[in-house]
Amino acid sequence: MDALKYRDYLGIMDHELDALGLLCPLPVLKARKRLAPLASGDRLRVVTDDPAAVIDMPHFCKEAGHTLVSSEEDGATIIWVIEKA
Repeated sequence: MDALKYRDYLGIMDHELDALGLLCPLPVLKARKRLAPLASGDRLRVVTDDPAAVIDMPHFCKEAGHTLVSSEEDGATIIWVIEKA
């Protein structure tokens, strides 16, 4: 298994954004800023606890053309994985 597939298999992300404690629209704005310099296909892991993120993150991905790879709830925290278009 090559290194990139192995890292993906383990769930290791090269790019992460801790947006805990930030309220709408800051998680989306910070995600947009972190995604801007990344190459197409790179993935960003975003951790949020804003209840509005359930609506905002999928909408942002759809509007920007990014792929929402996954979202996982852990109590009040949601972990998003976004693949840059």
